[in-house]
Amino acid sequence: MKRIPRALLSLAIAATVAASANASSLLDYVGQCVPFARAASGIQIYGNAWTWWEQADGKYERTHVPKEGAVIVFAKTARLPFGHVAVVSRVVEKRVVMLTHANWSRQNGERGHAEQDVTLFDVSRNNDWSDVKVWYKDVDGLGGGIYPVYGFIYGKAHAAPELTSRNPDYVGALIDAYVPVSGKPIGR
Repeated sequence: MKRIPRALLSLAIAATVAASANASSLLDYVGQCVPFARAASGIQIYGNAWTWWEQADGKYERTHVPKEGAVIVFAKTARLPFGHVAVVSRVVEKRVVMLTHANWSRQNGERGHAEQDVTLFDVSRNNDWSDVKVWYKDVDGLGGGIYPVYGFIYGKAHAAPELTSRNPDYVGALIDAYVPVSGKPIGR
């Protein structure tokens, strides 16, 4: 039996997710974060988002350093009873990255939509990405919640090409993350 290269498998999975949602693009996806992250990153883990961190142990590299194409795993909390997973689309600077994910903000009154190049800001005391704030469309800025994070899982395949836009708004991401007047990070 001939083996399919991982990069082609990832693209096939992304196309399957897009097709299953009657979508012409991965960014047209509407659904849960887990199938979206799996299709966008090529990381083949299943189950609730918060379980990905432990499941990745021994299968994928786990770290606390973001890189493009990595999946960030949010811990299970009262606000996120299943956790959350998202894919890093761009690293802007050491405490600011952009995510592409599904099922976070409401769009047209409903959850589940994919969002591209969303600001994620490290607000952890030790600059280790253990606590973050996420851009939230409903308030047009960083949401008020601070979310605990397990870390980043590095995939072995190439991430979907639609993960980031052609011209992402780096300046907007930095403005989202930092107080423009003082230039200091938004505190806890």
